[in-house]
Amino acid sequence: MSIFKSLFGGKNKETITPQDAIQKLSEVQEMLMKKSAFLEKKIDGELATAKKNGTKNKRVALQALKRKKRYEKQLTNIDGTLSTIEFQREALENASTNTEVLKVMGVAAKAMKAAHKDMDVEKVHDVMDEIADQQEVANEISEAISNPVGFGEDVDEDDLLAELEDLEQEELDEQLINIGPISEGLDDLPSVPTAEPKANKKVAVADDDDDMKELAAWAS
Repeated sequence: MSIFKSLFGGKNKETITPQDAIQKLSEVQEMLMKKSAFLEKKIDGELATAKKNGTKNKRVALQALKRKKRYEKQLTNIDGTLSTIEFQREALENASTNTEVLKVMGVAAKAMKAAHKDMDVEKVHDVMDEIADQQEVANEISEAISNPVGFGEDVDEDDLLAELEDLEQEELDEQLINIGPISEGLDDLPSVPTAEPKANKKVAVADDDDDMKELAAWAS
C-alpha cells in the first residue's frame, strides 16, 4: 500500500489523468518485476545452501529452507500484485481510449450540428421535389424540341407506297408503247444465207468420187 501511496500521492486530491496513472503503474510494474527476479535468485541461492548442508549441517540447511519459503511467499505476493497492476493498466488504457474516442465523436457531433444549423429537413425535401419537377420539365422540353414542327403534316406511308406503284406502272406502260410492233424491226435483221458453204461442197464432191471409184473397182 505504501508503494501506491508514494506513487499516487496518498490522500492528495490532485487530479491525475489516465495517462499519468498508466505511466505510474508501468513504473511500479517494472520495479516489481525487478524485485521478482531478485527473489528468484535468492530462492535459488537458499535452495543450493540447503542442498549443500543437508548432510553436513542440518541447522544451516533448515534456516536456508525457511528463508527460501519466505522468499517464495513474497514472490507469490508480487505475482498477484503484478496481475492486479496489469489489469488496472489495461482498464485505464481502454478508458483512456474510450475517452479520446468520445471526445472526437463529440467534436464531430458539434461540427455536424453546425453544418446543419441553417438546414431544415422540410426545406430539403421541398428543394428535392423542385429539382425533380424541373428535371421533368427539362425532359419534356427536350422531347418537344426533338420532334419536327412546321414541316408539314404526317403522311400515311401506305398512301406513299400506292402512289409509288402507280408511277412505276406508268413508266412501264410508256416503255411498252415506245417499243412498237414487233414486225417493224425485222427489216433491220441480217438475211439468212441460202448458198451452201464452199468447204462443205468440196467435202461432198470428194465423197462422190470415192464412191464411184469403189463401184468401178467392184465391177471389174
